[in-house]
Amino acid sequence: MTFGARMLKTGIAVTLSLYVSTWLHFSPPVIAAVAAIFALQPSIYRSWRHFLEQVQTNTLGAVIALLAGTYFSKEPIAIGVVCILVIMLCMKIGMGESVGLTLVTVVAVMEASGQWEFALNRFLLSMIGILSAFVLNIAFMPPDPKVQFNKQIHSVFNQLSLLLRTAISDEMKEKVFREQKQELEDALHSLTDKYKLLEEELKKLKRAKYRRTRQIVVYKQLLQCLQKGYEVLEDVHEHYFQSERTPDIDMSYDRHLEKLIKFNEHILLKFEEKVKPESWNSASVKEANDAFMKHATNCYNEDRDGSLRLFIVAAAIYDYGYQLIRLDRLVECMDTDDHEPAGSEG
Repeated sequence: MTFGARMLKTGIAVTLSLYVSTWLHFSPPVIAAVAAIFALQPSIYRSWRHFLEQVQTNTLGAVIALLAGTYFSKEPIAIGVVCILVIMLCMKIGMGESVGLTLVTVVAVMEASGQWEFALNRFLLSMIGILSAFVLNIAFMPPDPKVQFNKQIHSVFNQLSLLLRTAISDEMKEKVFREQKQELEDALHSLTDKYKLLEEELKKLKRAKYRRTRQIVVYKQLLQCLQKGYEVLEDVHEHYFQSERTPDIDMSYDRHLEKLIKFNEHILLKFEEKVKPESWNSASVKEANDAFMKHATNCYNEDRDGSLRLFIVAAAIYDYGYQLIRLDRLVECMDTDDHEPAGSEG
């Protein structure tokens, strides 16, 4: 685990909420600290959305808890029943993500046993924590999902490239392969989460202009290509070595995978405008991809054990190539849009 901005901001948010609570003479300040921990979000858009939801659900929860504390009691069973009711209401109005902190407010307010001054004090403590986290997240090292996604996509591709390049040749030790494959799977899950944050930022927080919309499509396809590459890795591990193969088949699969990996790397560099757009012709990759699949079909031998399993691997590699060709076209379209005269965007 690496030390990141979110860890630092969590500590600062807790400190800030404790200081503000003490300065305003609200007690116990720990409620504000807990609220700050719950309220910190990984993007500006989610911070804003979470802030609005928390204000609504915490207000609702505090009112229900105050009424319950006034007319019932603060016995554990009563608090439990109220918590169930609040959870049901939050789910009903589509704000289930804010249930955790709302329940903290409910329990804190019910402890006041109907005394509205104490109930208000504890409700305001929760608001101090939520507001502290929100202000800190947008003012101090605001998260940029686009930068995070771009940085992480290179890391994931490097992991994928290493495993795919050694997959057919079976050069890597089994234990090392399993560890690297698990790391790649975890990194892909993390990258998928980053993409969701990026999509929210580009679509909802800002006006979705034409270029931003095109960027979302490209980023989605970048992620899709990496996922397809991982599927190739899984199919090779699951089916390739369980079938009879000739040296010609091994060479064909290995060389084509190498070509696709280099093409993937080239597209990433093109997307970052580090190479000339015409330095690699995607038509040649399409031709090679079709030729590979045709060769895999011609090599089929019904008398060879596991021959059909090779088709699963061949189909996965072909699909990986197809998705890369599609990605290359999308990147080229973006490059064309960038060089259009100003005002041509419609």
